[in-house]
Amino acid sequence: MAYTIGQASAKLNISIDTIRYYDKQGLLPFVLRTKNGRRSFTENDLHLMRTIICLKNAGVPVAEIAEFVALRLDGDQTLTTRYQLLKDHEANLKKQLNDLEETLSYLKFKEWYYQTAVEAGTEEIHLVPGSQEVIPNLANQYADHLRDTNQLAELDRFENVRDYRNRD
Repeated sequence: MAYTIGQASAKLNISIDTIRYYDKQGLLPFVLRTKNGRRSFTENDLHLMRTIICLKNAGVPVAEIAEFVALRLDGDQTLTTRYQLLKDHEANLKKQLNDLEETLSYLKFKEWYYQTAVEAGTEEIHLVPGSQEVIPNLANQYADHLRDTNQLAELDRFENVRDYRNRD
């Protein structure tokens, strides 16, 4: 089945301008034109655009996506290279996910900090008396809270990010 640019745009949930941009960047080498000069997209083109969208969402620069598409045009001798490129980006995404999970875990700790301060009507419950310094065992108190409320998966994550400032 052949699709117009509008149909492809609707099917992929991206703008017509985005499709035109991909085409101008050389990312859509297989797209045919009708006798009137209009783009005509096949299922294969849509599949390639889904791959492009996925790579863009993974943070892959357009230049690298163009390289990936060019490798595809080179045929089977580039299969290993294309596979490795995807594996490398997968590893990068996994690291980003881990970093986000750690950030979220620390954010939940700070939410608990402020929730308990709001409930007590003062932040002083978390401070060394007579100072603005956080009590040394605050992280342990939060860990106890997680244990008491059976949030063991969160406790596990928090144990890995207790000292968020010293992350690599």
